[in-house]
Amino acid sequence: MLDTIRTTLHEVIEPRGDGPLALPRMLARRLNGLFGAPLCSAEELAKRRAARRKLAELSSSAPTKLAREVAPVVVYFEKDRNQRLIDRVEELLKARSVPYRSLDVTGDEATMSFITREAKCEEDDLPIVYVAGTPVGGYNQLVEWDVSGKLKTAVFGA
Repeated sequence: MLDTIRTTLHEVIEPRGDGPLALPRMLARRLNGLFGAPLCSAEELAKRRAARRKLAELSSSAPTKLAREVAPVVVYFEKDRNQRLIDRVEELLKARSVPYRSLDVTGDEATMSFITREAKCEEDDLPIVYVAGTPVGGYNQLVEWDVSGKLKTAVFGA
């Protein structure tokens, strides 16, 4: 019954040329649009119901758990320099099951300049750890991030 009323009223407000009812029909169409077009044709009503059924089917199916990718972790170091600290950094990352990549920057002035500028450190402070492009710092800062839980959150997400 309600569908018949909706489609009949939609036919009434549809434009049919000029006449004394042109202005009221135009206002009725604008109001209909303002309220989300509750008055519509039978075809439009069928499309809406089909879309609603499809949405219900999709939302009722079991949600797919998306695997979150871990943030990239990079350890910048200089070969034959501060090897003990490099070993400690790698040991901590392995103990927390954090996948990382080690990059030797010996002789690479451009990368060394970037690392020291972004991490606000000196060349002697290497190894420096970056998580997703954010400088963590040296071993002591990495331990601070680990103890506070910030490392786990930054790498694996919340």
